[in-house]
Parts: sequence; C-alpha cells; structure tokens
Amino acid sequence: MTHAQSTRAAADAATTGTGAPDDGALTVSAEGLPGWLEPVARAARTVRATQLSRFLPPESGAGRQSAVLVLFGEGERGPELLLMERSGSLRSHAGQPSFPGGSLDPEDGDHTTTGPLRAALREAEEETGLDPSGVQLFGVLPRLYIPVSGFVVTPVLGWWRTPSPVGVVDPAETARVFTAPVADLTDPANRATAVHPSGHQGPAFLVESALVWGFTAGVIDRIVHYAGWERPWDRTRQVPLDRRA
Repeated sequence: MTHAQSTRAAADAATTGTGAPDDGALTVSAEGLPGWLEPVARAARTVRATQLSRFLPPESGAGRQSAVLVLFGEGERGPELLLMERSGSLRSHAGQPSFPGGSLDPEDGDHTTTGPLRAALREAEEETGLDPSGVQLFGVLPRLYIPVSGFVVTPVLGWWRTPSPVGVVDPAETARVFTAPVADLTDPANRATAVHPSGHQGPAFLVESALVWGFTAGVIDRIVHYAGWERPWDRTRQVPLDRRA
C-alpha cells in the first residue's frame, strides 16, 4: 500500500467509522486550518517516505508499530509545536525531546487505517494531559523507522484548534512538556547538525533550552523544508552528542 493509499484509508476509516471501536469519533480533515498551516497539509498529501528519511520500515513487516502526534498550535509568539522531554531514567531515548507518542495498543485498531490516529491522541493525553477533543487531525505522514529501537512510526499531524492545559503527567516517563515557536525552529541561529560518536549525523534544533535531535528533529526538518519555511542555515555548525544518546 502506498502512502497516498494508506492516508486515504486512514481518512476514510476515520470518517466512516470503520476500524477500531468508536473510530467514528476520529476524523482527518484539512478544512478550516489557519492559512499558515495549509502548506504543511499540502505537503503531507504528496510527500513520500524516501523524502523524509533514509530509514524506512523493514519490508519483512518487522518492527513495533507506533505513532506520534505532531501538534501545531498558536501561542503568544505565534505558531508553535508541542514537544516533550523524556525522563532521564528511561531505557530508550532517555532525556531526549520528542513528540508525544508511543506504541499502538490492540484497542487502537489497525495500523494501516485508524490505529495510528487513535494511538497518537491517546499517548498525547497520557503523557501531557492534552484534551484530544480540541485537536483537529489534518494529515498523516508516511511510516518511518527508528533502527536503534525497532519502532515503525507514523507521524500524525494535528491542529490545536482548542488549546487545553498540558504538563507532566508521569514524571517517571516525562521530564517536561513545552512548546517551541515555529519562528525559533526556522531561525538559522537555532539550527545545527548533531553528530553522534557513532558517526551518524542529522539535523538539530536548539530551542527552549533543549537540543532537539534524532527522529523528532528529522521530521521537523522535513516539514519545515516541504512547507517552504526553511531559511538558509550553516550546515557546517556541529553539535556533538553524548555516547549514551
């Protein structure tokens, strides 16, 4: 199934109520989005997995199905993105800023239709206290792969139409919850290339006293690029990562 087909399947299932129980409550629609967010919605409809990352899900079907919520809102400084910092005591990706998200549970439903939509909203609520009823889902990006953890991740795009209070729900899992202004994410002064001791390099963002790197930074980097928000930045500027990262 191609990305376009899987995206249509997710949207159709969410709209018609097929898939997991209560999926009729889920919808994927770009109607009524603020003008500044429309380029992201347009890009989501056509972008291919190979345009987002070189790490793609194994053809064998192996991997742990998961989803993240890429949630855009409007704050005091304009458009912003919801992020969280994982607890330093976790075994996987400890201390790393990320999107809210996690593995699909059986009750989330089929991972090729509405499962990722439900999982992204459920995990965001569990991790940040977000009220899912205030979120408009407007797109689904192709499934990507995180080799170090074996996760197959579906990024689900959301518009925070009705903001709700958010914060740390379980300190054992989350160190903090914060929003990063899009203006800061696109500011060349806040961009760099993260370099892992293994030799792997990838985009990084220095925002809100955090170094955003890895999978999360990669997705933000591609969204910024394909939405036409990218500004020229110094790609030779490097930020070294700790070997434990």
